[in-house]
Amino acid sequence: MKRIFCQGWEWNFLRISLLIAPILPVVAGLGIIAVLIATCRKEWKSIAASRLNRGIGVLSLWLLFVAVLSPRPIEALLGLANYLPYFFFFVNIRQIVQKPSQLRELAWVLVIPSVWVVAMGLGQIFLGWGNVPFTAWGYVPYGDPKGRMSSVFMYANLLGVYLLMILILAIGLWIATFRAWKGDRNRKVSLQLGFLTFAITFDSLGIFLTDSRSAWGLGLFAGLLFALYLGWRSIVAGFAAVAGAISIASWGPVPLRDVFRSIVPRMIWARFSDELYPDRPVATLRATQWRFAWEMAQERPITGWGLRNFSKMYKASTGIWLGHAHNLYLMLMAETGIVGLLMFCAWVAWVYARGIRLYRFLATKKAGGELMLFTYLVAFGGCILFNFFDVTLNEPKVNTTAWLIFASIAGIVRSADGERAREIDR
Repeated sequence: MKRIFCQGWEWNFLRISLLIAPILPVVAGLGIIAVLIATCRKEWKSIAASRLNRGIGVLSLWLLFVAVLSPRPIEALLGLANYLPYFFFFVNIRQIVQKPSQLRELAWVLVIPSVWVVAMGLGQIFLGWGNVPFTAWGYVPYGDPKGRMSSVFMYANLLGVYLLMILILAIGLWIATFRAWKGDRNRKVSLQLGFLTFAITFDSLGIFLTDSRSAWGLGLFAGLLFALYLGWRSIVAGFAAVAGAISIASWGPVPLRDVFRSIVPRMIWARFSDELYPDRPVATLRATQWRFAWEMAQERPITGWGLRNFSKMYKASTGIWLGHAHNLYLMLMAETGIVGLLMFCAWVAWVYARGIRLYRFLATKKAGGELMLFTYLVAFGGCILFNFFDVTLNEPKVNTTAWLIFASIAGIVRSADGERAREIDR
């Protein structure tokens, strides 16, 4: 029978650290490390006994193995920093998060500072803010790339996926709070609902200003999923109409395309159709990068070339440096081999499928907690899909947010398995 971890100071310390992370990242990072170490010391037997965690161990050994075999082993070993610390983060957060109510509390501490992140981004875009004295983050005036909001993130697309996940959490919180407000319209709930409405609007504006096509499209898709979840048919029709209009304006046949282009703002259809930035060098196109990653995988299909090797090899071939291949799964196959890709994807898919299974159980039994679990599944699903067109593992803030959401899903699943085991023991 699984033993369930009893939260002490670790849970409160984790929430405080996450709340201040965008403003004081070093302090927050130290707090999170302290929580992980304390949890590991208390729960190491349970962590070691978990089959899921053993799977992470096998994957970690494989990454080390392919790093040693890499033509550039030092680069490959350095690339482990984007994986191994987050595996440790996952196995410990999974011990802490046990109840659906914790999903709601974590969502709040993630949504609240997102307003500050967008505010800094607005100052960056419209006022040319650079390094802000009272923060530990430095960022590029007018965004990176110029004209696209990146705020405290390294690149606009990374801010886009961060805000996408946070926006989804905010929508889930808004629905839960709205339901509570309909039953009891007290001042506290009204203020919470007002703040969430503002946060959703503000974060949506932030996503729009990142100019990230993936974040735009997945944001619409997430809205459609929530509308389907709630059974709001008119909203579903509205999302479908908007998506259809944008699609026709971007890629539709002439003359129908021209009609819709007179309705849809040029900034949107030109961005989706790639006409906003014409005549880009061929080496900067995603199709070129994907083809190169595929060719790398074909040359070393089993072990790959080692982590962080795509960038070096791509620059040697094209003369252009890129931090990643704009597709996590192709890049994993190129750098860790088909074995590494399959192990990683199978492990993630197993946890995600268990989360969907638990959601269906909670929804059927009306046991409560299904809304926030659904919200977390949509948020992490958005991150999974985003990585088909970009790579988020290289950015610590996005990586931490994604792994937190994923580990929380796994923690709820683990707790549910423990409850079922206790029922059998009775």
